Order: sequence, then structure tokens, then C-alpha cells
Amino acid sequence: MSPTHQPRVRFAPSPTGYLHVGSARTALFNWLYARSTGGTMVLRIEDTDESRNRPELTQAIFEYLEWLGIDYDEGPLYQSERRERHREAVQQLLGDGRAYLCDADDNEIPGTEMADGRAVRFRTPEGTTVIDDVIRGEVAVDHAQLGDFVIWRSDGSPTFVLANAADDADMAITHAIRGEDLLSSTPRAVLVSEALSATPPIYAHLPLLVNEQRKKLSKRRDDVSLESYQQRGFLAPAMANYLALLGWGPRDGVEIRPMAEIIEQFRLEDVNKAPAFFDRAKLEHFNGVYIRELSPEELLEALTPYLESDQMPWPTERYRPEVVAAMAPLVQEKLRTLSDIERQVDWLFCPDPPMDEASWDKAVVRGRASAEILDGAIAALADCPWDSESVKDAVFAVGEANGVNRSKSQAPVRVAVTGRSVGPPLFEPMVQHLSREEVLRRLRDARSQL
Repeated sequence: MSPTHQPRVRFAPSPTGYLHVGSARTALFNWLYARSTGGTMVLRIEDTDESRNRPELTQAIFEYLEWLGIDYDEGPLYQSERRERHREAVQQLLGDGRAYLCDADDNEIPGTEMADGRAVRFRTPEGTTVIDDVIRGEVAVDHAQLGDFVIWRSDGSPTFVLANAADDADMAITHAIRGEDLLSSTPRAVLVSEALSATPPIYAHLPLLVNEQRKKLSKRRDDVSLESYQQRGFLAPAMANYLALLGWGPRDGVEIRPMAEIIEQFRLEDVNKAPAFFDRAKLEHFNGVYIRELSPEELLEALTPYLESDQMPWPTERYRPEVVAAMAPLVQEKLRTLSDIERQVDWLFCPDPPMDEASWDKAVVRGRASAEILDGAIAALADCPWDSESVKDAVFAVGEANGVNRSKSQAPVRVAVTGRSVGPPLFEPMVQHLSREEVLRRLRDARSQL
């Protein structure tokens, strides 16, 4: 590549499924390289598989790139609209003797004119193709391993290799940054490019993403859908930050940082070829950090879609936005995903909050003097002043009277009222957002089960 030419990269997804984390990482690394070098990002939709393409999947690609903050300078370009250009490329190879027609039994047949029902194979020469991959180093492939491969199907459609080679040449793509799973097709793409008198792009094959068992992430086995992570409350900046570290790391070792700094630090040659572990726990940690950095207004805005969803366990008429506005700052430190808010506030909206069995068993069934504490709390809270300090003092006094320290005296009350042994501060939200009658009812219900 001439030093006077800026890099041109492309993200080229196929709209045959929803965007997954591996494709998102590929898009991000192309974007990072373009933005860090002053290059151009091209979006090319590889929609030649008409039987599997669906418009909503193409739209989802646009939406999730936008969600992650990945913009592009050219496109979207649709590979399906370039069918005649692909046919011209194949016809050129036939005319130059670099490809041949074949029948249904893969036998070569005379002629150079393409026709319906006839496939075309590339005539692979003897020799070796050497790829100087930016990430993987030198990769040499003996042409005997490739054989004569199909570049045009008998149904009148180009193969992946042919379409990619022709499109990369016509779009002046200088760098093909893509997943390691496509490395095996690269020697074929190089041969086709050279046969078309084009200069192949510089290749950089990103490392595989693997799960905890160090197996390649699989749509069938692993949670890989970007949609799934968005729906569960992962913030886009946190997801983009984490994806940037799957195979690459900043030289100063600071991982959680603004995208502008990641762009500044990104170097394609620093990408590691070793498989990258997609660590869900680490992603949740990143997300928690980003959630804690939100202002109260930003946090409430982000939480509202989850809380107003009809998937929540409480009746919609019981939901009160002002309660969440008061609770959000109290629970912000505990949230690892936005959807975690449900467990923090459901007890304020559900007539009967979900009961965590482990909490019930430990704090109530096996809790020291839990029956006496519940009885005492019911009696004390029936007529004490309904403010947080008075209620707290009353519960602690019941515990002391039964020889139980403050944390253990609070435990059965917390479980009876909230359904869990851990959560936000108890007394202030309880007296502010629940009536005395509601609290006493829950305490009595818990006591009746002992």
C-alpha cells in the first residue's frame, strides 16, 4: 500500500442471523483501525444467500452498530446488487483460461460462455500462496490442498470467495480484518484477486472467541446474541469497551476507559493471535463500573424501559416512577446490569414479593429466635411512630430482648418484607413507600408459615 493512501476497511456481515458478539468484535476492530489511522470504514451487506436473508436481520445490523457507536463512511453497499459485476469477473477468468465450466458431475466441459445450470471452477495453478497476516504472521498454503474450487454455482450465484475478491478489488479495500474462521478461505481469495489483476488486501485474522471450556463460542451452546445482552441491561459503552479487549489490550494496561482513548491507543499489530476468552463475569464488572458512573438522571432514564416492561412481576398499576427515582441512588452500587433493578425494587411493587427460598430457610426457618422476633416486630410496629428511625429502633429492641444482635434481628423482618436477605437499605424505603398495614400483613404472613 502506498503511504499516500489511507487505509480502507470493510465490515461485511451476512444478514442470515442476528448480530452476535463475534461479528460485533470484528466490526469494532475494523472501526477502531479506520478511526485510529484516519482511514475509511465501508459497510457491505453480503446478502447473496437469498434463501436465508431477511430484511429485519439487515435492519438489526444497522441498529446494533448504531447502539455500539460504530459508524461508517461508505455504505451500506449490498452485494446482491453487484451480481452482474460478479458475473463479469467470472467471465473474465473464463476468457483468460483461469477458470472452466463444469457439468453436474464436476467434469470440465468445453467453452467459455456461462449458462444456466453450469458451475464454474477456478483453475488452481501449482505452487504455494504465502499470506503475510498482520496478526498471525506468515501463513503458507500449498495449492495441492486447495484443488479447483467453485467460484460460480449452477444456480447462477457467486461463491463467497469470488464475490469477496471482486468487491474488495472494486472498493479498493486495503485491509481485510476478519475472524480467524475465515483464514482457510484466504488463499483462494488471494488467487482469485491476482487472477483478476487486483492487489489483494492486507489480511488480519482476529483470534477466536472461546468460552470457559476454551471452546469456540457457539450459537447453539453459548449466549452470543448482542440483542440478548442489550435486553438484559448491558450498556453500549461498556459492551464496546469490553469487546475492544477481546484479543487486544492497551499498552499502558488500563482497560476501562473512554472509546476516544481506545482509538488513540489501538494498533492492529498489537492484536494477539491466541484465543480470546469471552468472560461474562468480567463483562458484568465492566458494566457495573459504567452504571456507577451514570448521573441520577441518566440512571433513571436507562432503568425506566426495564421497569415499565410488561415482563416485570408486578401489576402495572402498582408501578410508581417516583419510588424508583428515590431508590435508584440507593441501589446503584449494587447493579451489574440494568435488569438487576428488578430484584432491588420488586418488593415495593409486588403485593407478595418473590421469596428467595435460601434466604427464607437461613434467616427465618433456621434463624435464632426468628418466631419471637417476628412476633415482637408485629407488636412493636403496630403502634410505634411510622418513621425509619423509630421502626429501626423498635426492631433492634425486639432483637436485644431476645438476645439477638442487630443484623440477626433485622434478618427475618427483611426476608418477610422483601423476600430476600440482601438488598437495599430496609427501614427508610419501607416506611416511605409501604404502609404500616402492608408491612404488618407481610410480617404476619411470614409468621403464620412457621
